[in-house]
Amino acid sequence: MPTKRTAPINKVKSKPAKKKPVSKKKKRKKTGKQRSIWMILLQLSAVGLILFFLFFMAVYLGFTGHVPSSKQLNEIKNPLASEVFSEDGKLLGRYYIENRSNVQFDEISPNVINALIATEDARFYEHRGIDEIALMRVLFKTILMQDRSAGGGSTLSQQIAKNLFPRNDLWVFSMPVNKLREAIIAYRLERIYTKEEILTLYLNTVPFGENIFGIEVASERFFSKSPRDLTVDEAAVLVGMLKANYTYNPRINPEKSKQRRNVVIGQMVANNFMTEAEGDVFQAKPLGLKYRKISYNEGPAPYFLEMLKPELMEWCAHHTKEDGEPYNLYTDGLKVKTTINYDMQFFAQQSVKEYMNNLQKVFDDHWKNADPWRRDASILDRAIKRSERYQKMRKAGKTPEQIDAAFKQSIKTTWLTREGLKQVETTPLDSVKHYLRFLNAGFLAVEPSSGALKAWVGGIDFRFFKYDHVLSARQVGSTFKPFVYLAALENGLSPFDYYPNEKKVYEDYQDWSPSNSHGEYKGFYSMEGALAQSLNTVAVDVMVQTGIDETIETCRRLGIEADLPEFPSLALGVASMSLKDLLMAYATMINGGIRLEPNYLVSITDSQGNVLETFTREAAHLTGLNELNCNIITHMMESVINDGTGRSIRSVYKVQGDFAGKTGTTQNHSDGWFVGLTPQLVTGCWVGAADPGVHFRSIRYGQGAYMALPIVGKFFHKLYRDSRYRKMQYADFPALNNQLLADLNIPPYRELFELDKEDNLIERIFAGKSKDKKLEEMRDPEKRKEKKKIWETIKGIFKKKK
Repeated sequence: MPTKRTAPINKVKSKPAKKKPVSKKKKRKKTGKQRSIWMILLQLSAVGLILFFLFFMAVYLGFTGHVPSSKQLNEIKNPLASEVFSEDGKLLGRYYIENRSNVQFDEISPNVINALIATEDARFYEHRGIDEIALMRVLFKTILMQDRSAGGGSTLSQQIAKNLFPRNDLWVFSMPVNKLREAIIAYRLERIYTKEEILTLYLNTVPFGENIFGIEVASERFFSKSPRDLTVDEAAVLVGMLKANYTYNPRINPEKSKQRRNVVIGQMVANNFMTEAEGDVFQAKPLGLKYRKISYNEGPAPYFLEMLKPELMEWCAHHTKEDGEPYNLYTDGLKVKTTINYDMQFFAQQSVKEYMNNLQKVFDDHWKNADPWRRDASILDRAIKRSERYQKMRKAGKTPEQIDAAFKQSIKTTWLTREGLKQVETTPLDSVKHYLRFLNAGFLAVEPSSGALKAWVGGIDFRFFKYDHVLSARQVGSTFKPFVYLAALENGLSPFDYYPNEKKVYEDYQDWSPSNSHGEYKGFYSMEGALAQSLNTVAVDVMVQTGIDETIETCRRLGIEADLPEFPSLALGVASMSLKDLLMAYATMINGGIRLEPNYLVSITDSQGNVLETFTREAAHLTGLNELNCNIITHMMESVINDGTGRSIRSVYKVQGDFAGKTGTTQNHSDGWFVGLTPQLVTGCWVGAADPGVHFRSIRYGQGAYMALPIVGKFFHKLYRDSRYRKMQYADFPALNNQLLADLNIPPYRELFELDKEDNLIERIFAGKSKDKKLEEMRDPEKRKEKKKIWETIKGIFKKKK
């Protein structure tokens, strides 16, 4: 059966499926969607721009915080500290709210400028207040590369804005609002000020911690020099502090400060302000810190500035600025020049500090573990009531029980000790006891010819002892005796007579009887001898012979206004006077009876150097005291130094030249005094405790020659060793007539038998009278003229006869 043939199957090639054509409707739909996205984006951008514009305008117009106008920025005025200067133009201290002092651009070292630009604003001279490149760099380096050494994104102008106009707290909007506000202010600043002015403004406003502002105060504080003298490494230290004042404070964190300084130097190398080799040299240097804190609380003359403050405040209240407002001592940058001599002030403060530290050790060893007030509980009670804590609690209405409980509760505090400051945890009561044991001091130096104050030290440390012992009134002891002898001369008593050193009972004065400190009663003393040995018996005898009222009258002529008791004990210095008043009375004697008022202000200028007032000293007062008598007393007080209680001035402190003085000690050894006189300086020192009940128990330590004289001795030793003041020791007191000097040159002490053996009766009777007659003629110029006229007449008669 034949096979059925089938037709071959042909492979049919499939054609690609044709795309269905998109309908026009669908095409329009897709295009519309894309447009919608773009429209939304555009709308969002528009909204964003509108919002940014509104945001910008809100900031610009000050709705989010004050934005200063160009006019206000053109009148920027920082609160400036008022400064007090010595007569030689050196800074004594400042009064301030913010411790700030402005400088000019040419008064700033280029090292400071270079360090600042390299670290804070490398493109400072290329932008107009906002550095977009720096912002991008900071974002890149800090976020991506974690490199924080390249500085911040804010320009110096923006930082000025931040420093001068504090940021506002606006919750989540704080950062953008404040940054934009600072950018606006920065832009305005750049339009108003030159680049140099912006650098100066920045360096005058920037804070350095410790409540100090500006490069001048910072350079003085940390390196004891002006900003124009800062070296590269010193400038780098100060610029490095700007990143974090406390962290990079060279006094508090020296190692961190050094590390930061080296980063600044590295930036100066990177920005081509120096070579790498030079940078290595500066980075290897030590910090070289010379820390010196000057305010009115610290510095060389804190007690003087505290005394001066009320007078300056009064002056400000009565003097107005151009805008009609009175001057402000704390913000207007006044410059006050005074009569204080900076070197003398330094020597005085140094002498007080050195000796009082040693004397305090002697006092502590003297009492050992015993309390000096153990026999009188009222002393401690008075000290508690004088304390600042007690006063504040009383003012707050606290009961005695509450105060007592508070004084027995332990607290952390800082004590002043002989070794320095010490952190302790103790009770306020123990703190009162601690400070009650301290001896304190006051020192003053006055130029007698002008009444100008030259040095003023009111205590051992103003931070802990605010009471000024130049102004405090204490019994003056034997420093009063020269006034007694001056009154005697003024009232006709003879300086050539001898006075018995014997115990006397003064029946008219409640049978009172004076005693000598050494307990010896024998022989006869001249006035000069009795003054040199500070004999109480003779001083009282002379005053009673002179008259107590007459003695008080002489004191009034000397300018003493203190209450003077009408009792023989007045001769022993029971009256209370301040060191200042005592020295001005001595100055009147040195001036031959011409009294001058103390003066200490020279001039006041404003912050621009315009003189607001120049002070002239008051006219001299003619006291009616005899010049020769004053000179005789000065001569007698030289014996105190050469042969008497003040002789250690020569033997220990090697003070040469004309020098007179007087020691003083009060009852129970509570007060030690010494007055040291030269032709050009009247100096004095008081030493004692705040409460007279706290004192040494023996005359060995509790006398003026041991407590106070060494401070004056140290002062003159330092002063005369300085070549600038050495010539002062060659000045002379007013010269006495040669005949008078010869007449005064009598033995200071005589025994009774020596007086009895004196040449003969005729000479004993008439020698003293003859001397007194010559002295009277010397005292009275008119009598000398009359005598000379008679003598000339006699000579004329004889000439005619020839």
